[in-house]
Amino acid sequence: MGRMGNFNANDLKKFQKELEKLNKHTDAFLQACTKELAARLLEKVKKRTPVGDYSGDSYTCKTGQVHKGHRVKGKVGGWLRRDWSVGEIRNEGGVYKIDLINSKEYAPYVEYGHRTPDHKGWVPGHFMMTITEKELEKENQKVLEKKLEKLLRSALH
Repeated sequence: MGRMGNFNANDLKKFQKELEKLNKHTDAFLQACTKELAARLLEKVKKRTPVGDYSGDSYTCKTGQVHKGHRVKGKVGGWLRRDWSVGEIRNEGGVYKIDLINSKEYAPYVEYGHRTPDHKGWVPGHFMMTITEKELEKENQKVLEKKLEKLLRSALH
């Protein structure tokens, strides 16, 4: 029969107290994780958001459609990209949620595509939010594991 070795109950009690301390900070930790993931999503979706090009004899509008022979003087692109923002964190049934917001009325048309003004064609969507969200889902676990490891190391040492 094998032997268990030395065991100190005081160490176990100390470990239990450290875990109780950690439990008190769970909400703050989860909010910090949510904020970090939202910040990463915001950064990536901004980079992926197209900007209208109004230089030259034609221009590409926010929706990706090229307009030939139209010069738009004084028009500057980038409003859609600049309008991205992050909402407030909320806890809904133990799930932390945060909204990524773009209040430009044409944002869904750029995201998903739309018919041309004459209704005879289709301008494809850029799916900047959809693609970015899927890309971030692949990174989420690694980011969260790193943050959790850092929290555990600081609490248990």
